[in-house]
Amino acid sequence: MEWLVSPARMAGAASLLLAYGGLCAAVAWQVRGRRRQDAVDAHMGSQGPDVLVAYASQTGQAQAVARATAQMLGQAGFQVLLQPVERITAALLQTSPRSVWVLSTTGEGDAPDHALSFMQQVLPHACALQGHSMQVLALGDKEYAQFCSFGQQVHDWLQAQGGRSALTCVDNMHAPTLQAWQAQMEQQLQQWAEAEGVAAVAPQGDWLVPAPRQRMRLQRRQLLNPGSGAGGLYLLDWEAEQGALPNWEAGDLVSLAVPADPERPRDYSIASIPADGSLQLLVRHSQRADGSPGLASSWLCTGMAEGDVLEMAVRAHPGFRLESNAERPLILIGNGSGLAGLRAHIKARVQRGLHTQWLVYGERSPVHDAMCSDELQAWLRQGLLERLDLAWSREVPQRMYVQDMLLQQAAQLRDWVERGAAIYVCGSMQGMGQGVHQALEQVLGAETLQVLQHSGRYRRDIY
Repeated sequence: MEWLVSPARMAGAASLLLAYGGLCAAVAWQVRGRRRQDAVDAHMGSQGPDVLVAYASQTGQAQAVARATAQMLGQAGFQVLLQPVERITAALLQTSPRSVWVLSTTGEGDAPDHALSFMQQVLPHACALQGHSMQVLALGDKEYAQFCSFGQQVHDWLQAQGGRSALTCVDNMHAPTLQAWQAQMEQQLQQWAEAEGVAAVAPQGDWLVPAPRQRMRLQRRQLLNPGSGAGGLYLLDWEAEQGALPNWEAGDLVSLAVPADPERPRDYSIASIPADGSLQLLVRHSQRADGSPGLASSWLCTGMAEGDVLEMAVRAHPGFRLESNAERPLILIGNGSGLAGLRAHIKARVQRGLHTQWLVYGERSPVHDAMCSDELQAWLRQGLLERLDLAWSREVPQRMYVQDMLLQQAAQLRDWVERGAAIYVCGSMQGMGQGVHQALEQVLGAETLQVLQHSGRYRRDIY
């Protein structure tokens, strides 16, 4: 683990730490009314931290909120330990009198990928937590039926173990809800300090600071699938209104809010790399279940005009960056607008002269939905893309989805994994994400897939 007072990672950190690019960093301050020490012993023995801060994050939002919360509590005088949920054990919980949980729910009520071992090894069992005080911040999306269900599940489990747990649910990082939770946490820390008989240092200013925003101008918008029955998919090129482009890595996201719904930012995968000279997005003009148009996608795809300006913030997405997989062969799997994140990875690898990448991509029609076809075929001809398999579900003699393609190419899939390949999946959770996961389990085995996931060689950006 890593204490926030020291930015250096501990030598010999497990591969899981490498895979999530510092997601397993920990923080601690040795204070309780005394001056903080510059360094503390990472091995705390039987005495746990004043406050344990745990997070489960699919896109990095929950991790950022948890880190800001840990910093605030540490600066207020508490000894704090920050951990991803897969490193939370019953013993660790029982040595800590208090905990804060920041938990994302992804897709149809699922926990983030890295929380699998916590779900299997901790939640099914009893853990005596009488007197333990807890705050649970659940992040989710009300457009899904199982809104914040993972956070709710953990909250219910904590209460069932005898703890005093308070739950706050947040829809799409709704700013007023987050501000209310911030005020609630400030009150909580005062109560915790009084219980310890110490004077807590009040937080200064807005400690839950969002990522910095930059005004970006829509330079060009191109419809990639005219005539498609799947809804328009647009390639949007953005330039900085003033100054340089923001910095990002392949796999990162951009967060933006449209004028029609300014308090609910949306995340989009970045489809380009900085060397392209523009920040590119692939956006589907979507419809809700009741047939009404999506507010954000309608504004981006048809509402705003070229030349208009919109504020946006680039957000690091550690769980989908290349990181320790930068030199490995890559198996890139996706559908629809999921091509965005995969395309950025291919571009980053091409820039470095690497060609061992295999793209498996699915769409509806080869006539109307051959997204970025000229670019993909050029990479293939030039040997910059080792394999390209396209799955079409309409207007072909035999319908096929990406999961079908993986089963058809099972021998090649196993061979690539044996050669050390990492697997990246980007696109829709419903249908594709679930189907691909099942196909990978069938071909590689559930145990092997879990090993790949825990080591960071199986990463997903699904929505």
